[in-house]
Amino acid sequence: MKVKPLVAFLFLFVLTNGIGQENFKLISYNIWNGFEWGKDTVRQEKLLSWMDSKKPDVVALQELCDYNDDKLTQDAKAWGHDYSVLLKTTGYSVGLTSKYPIVLKEKIIEGMHHGALHCSTNGFEIFVVHLSPSQWEKRSEEAEILSGIIDLEIKAGNKVLVCGDFNALSPADADWYNSRADLLQDARKRDEKNDQSENLREGNFDYSVMSKFYGVGLFDNASKFVGTGNDRISFPTQVFRKTETDKKKLIDRGTRIDYILTSYNLVNQCIDTKIYNGPEAYFLSDHYPVESSFILE
Repeated sequence: MKVKPLVAFLFLFVLTNGIGQENFKLISYNIWNGFEWGKDTVRQEKLLSWMDSKKPDVVALQELCDYNDDKLTQDAKAWGHDYSVLLKTTGYSVGLTSKYPIVLKEKIIEGMHHGALHCSTNGFEIFVVHLSPSQWEKRSEEAEILSGIIDLEIKAGNKVLVCGDFNALSPADADWYNSRADLLQDARKRDEKNDQSENLREGNFDYSVMSKFYGVGLFDNASKFVGTGNDRISFPTQVFRKTETDKKKLIDRGTRIDYILTSYNLVNQCIDTKIYNGPEAYFLSDHYPVESSFILE
């Protein structure tokens, strides 16, 4: 009989400990050429179904090619979101969808390769970015533009999330990259073959772009929750696989260029970060989605 009061106390503690708290989930996803500019409806339906199964509160999307406001609204409703904002209707656009009302703060286009969105939703200042895929110097210029805006939000004490396809490598992964000589050699060959490509800096991996974001006061959630090495691959997926041999080749090419970064006032509230680089997302896009979850008081 003495056990019962203890059991009752523990049960009450569990119930009351969560009062005033809520979970919040953000997913960032580069959907690859807007599902081939709207022609690949099979892949689109699969990705929309996958997104709905994860029940995110906010979704940040990149490569919304051939999208307009109505099209993004329709996709958003497929995973239960009534609110959405699109950067532009031309080229490689980005967008944000949410369960909560969205306030558009700024469409950041001048000086940017693709552009970025700054929106507010559910008490967060959210930036959706897609940096240059081919020039480290251009990415550096973009990071400079964005970090100036982000810095103001952080200094104001706001809760800031910066997410998307940065097309840049993190110094947190440097040991992983440095242990793979073939990866650097392949990158050098790609730069040599394409006059428009200069992803390497003086023939070596560049970490300065992500360092600018870290330097302004942003934390890389994956460094806390995601393992090392291949666990961190966000690009490429297995969508390019033609034979079973290709599977290992694609993994060997793997890098992390997709991120969710948070201001430090959110670090302790982040309870998990995932890069969905398993079979469920092998063929949905050429990038893997990234997810961060938070407990908010």
